[in-house]
Order: sequence, then structure tokens, then C-alpha cells
Amino acid sequence: MKAYFKVLLFFFLGVNLTFAQNKTENIFIITTDGFRWQEMFGGVDTTILRDDKFVRNRDRIKSNFGAVTREESRQKLMPFMWNTVAKEGQIYGNRWVGNKVNVLNPYWFSYPGYNEILSGYADDKINSNDKNYNENISVLEFLNNQPQFKGKVAAYTTWDAFPYIVNDKRSGITVNSAKDLAKGNLTEKEELLNEILQNYPTLASDRHDFITYYLAKEYIKKNKPKVFFLSFDETDEFAHEAKYDEYLFAANTADRFIGNLWSYCQSTPEYRGKTTFLILTDHGRGDKIKSQWTSHGQKVADCYQIWMAVIGPDTPALGEVKTEGQLFQNQVAKTVAKFLGYEFDNGKPVGDAIKSMKK
Repeated sequence: MKAYFKVLLFFFLGVNLTFAQNKTENIFIITTDGFRWQEMFGGVDTTILRDDKFVRNRDRIKSNFGAVTREESRQKLMPFMWNTVAKEGQIYGNRWVGNKVNVLNPYWFSYPGYNEILSGYADDKINSNDKNYNENISVLEFLNNQPQFKGKVAAYTTWDAFPYIVNDKRSGITVNSAKDLAKGNLTEKEELLNEILQNYPTLASDRHDFITYYLAKEYIKKNKPKVFFLSFDETDEFAHEAKYDEYLFAANTADRFIGNLWSYCQSTPEYRGKTTFLILTDHGRGDKIKSQWTSHGQKVADCYQIWMAVIGPDTPALGEVKTEGQLFQNQVAKTVAKFLGYEFDNGKPVGDAIKSMKK
């Protein structure tokens, strides 16, 4: 009996030590749909820039994001990523230096990609963007089932498929997507955002990314979630429309939103010094055939190539990782749980946690 209690005590001490070693108490998973690693690491693609069928205002792009070097251009395009994350966190996926991040699912488009990110499992059965409820348990659902995080998990997204991807009916997670209005006891900002959403439609996506962001920020300010999924979509939609100008500005705007959210977290007691951001994309786009940068999927080469970044109190400041290496999208879910002291398990062969992201 004494031996039993010793084992039990050791177990609980071990769990407590795990949490004590983690400074991260909150985690935000943030995505911008279909944003290529080529722009992430190289800024403006000058080959696309020279093509009149993709660019409406070349001078505007040059004045905002143009530069002599890739490094200068990417810093202008993604200032938070290259002025803050590159100094305090880690960025992976620059294939020009042999650092690779790949999608494992064979389809290379959104629903399979987001399932892989959130469930850690590249499910061959998910082969369309159809709005079917996901059978796989996501890391969001897993964490929401833990007493420490129950009711403290939420998702705000532009694309309307996310209630199905997250399976809000089964998981019980708050999901606000597409044309969903803010509900409950509304702030003045939420009332205004609801009005804009109802009266200012977008032809590019299910709603403007700025609506998603500011509704999300109001929710965060009111409810202080501990696990939050935020997903932007306009990069993908403008790329499909072959509008390189808008694609670049959508990426720049998403970067600024992420930077704004990081600043809010660093100024808020519930989040300051105990919050990690894990940022990535769901799939790549065409590259070798420049006219296919607008597309993705199995018929377009190289769309399995993505990037990811992380910043937070448990993450060593490695900056842009330039060593040769290989990471996979299916490693995100287990990494997210690991930051919070949990071993993610959903009954599927999920990817391993990324050891280099956490001390």
C-alpha cells in the first residue's frame, strides 16, 4: 500500500513539475491561408511583379514592399515576423537554405490542411472542402476536455468551414466564422462590427479579415481564453483571383494584426510573459510555373511546401532557422499541447512535438 501511495505521489509531483517547467499558460494558433513561403522569406516575387495580368498597381507594390534584397523586402512585407519573431522566436521553412516544412496530406488544399494542423493526423479520407463534420478530435477539443481549459477554448475564422473542421457540435467549442455575428452582451465595437458585417460584403472571401480580427480581439478582451485559434483567409482568396497586389497587402495586414494581438497580450496581466503564438499556413501554392502561383492542390507542383513560426516564453530565440532540416504540419497539434504540459492523444498516429520550439 505504501508503495502504491509513493507511486501516486510521484505521479502528481511529476505532473506539477511539468506545469512548473512551462511558462506558457496560454497558446494562440494563428494561420493565414495559402500564403507562400516564397513571399515569407523573399518578400515580393519580382517575376510575378513584372506580369501585367497579375498586377494592377506596380508602383504601389514597389513603394510599400520593394527593396534591393529579399531580406529588406520581406521585412517591409511582414514587419512583425521579421522585426519581432525573427529576434525573439523561431521561423522555419526557408527552402533556399535547405530548411523545409511540409504538408503530409496528399491533397494540398484547405480542409485537409487545417485538419492536419489541428488533429495532428493527415487523414486521407478528408479529400474535399465539403462541409462535413470532422471525425478527428482536434487539439482544441482535447484541451477543452481538460479541467484547466474547459470553456476557455475558442476559434475565430474567416472561412465558413471551420465549425465543421473543429466540429463545434461535438467539441462544444465557441466558433465564430464567416457571417456569424457577435452575440451576447455586446460591446460598442462588437455592435459596430456586426453592422459592418451585415452591410459591407466582400467579394473575396466569406467576410473581411479585419472583421474576423477585431471580433476575435473583442472576444479575447472580454473572455480571456487560454487556447485560441485565429484564421485569416484573404491571402488565399486574392491569390485565386490572380490579384498579386491584394494578396501582398492581405499578408501585410494579417502580419500587422498578429503584431497588434501580440502587443495586446504583452500589455495584459492574464497573457503577459505566459503566452505562446504558433503561426503558420495550411498549404503552399505553385511556383515553378509562375502562372500557377494562383493555384494549389495535387495538380500544382510544390504546394506541399509551407512555413511556420513560433514566439513565446518557452521558445529559444533562434530566429530564422537556416540549418538543413525537415518539419511537418502534423507536428503542430502535439507541439501545442506540449507547451501547456499535456501529451496530445486522439487515438490516431499524430506527429511528434517539435522539440526545438520549447526549452
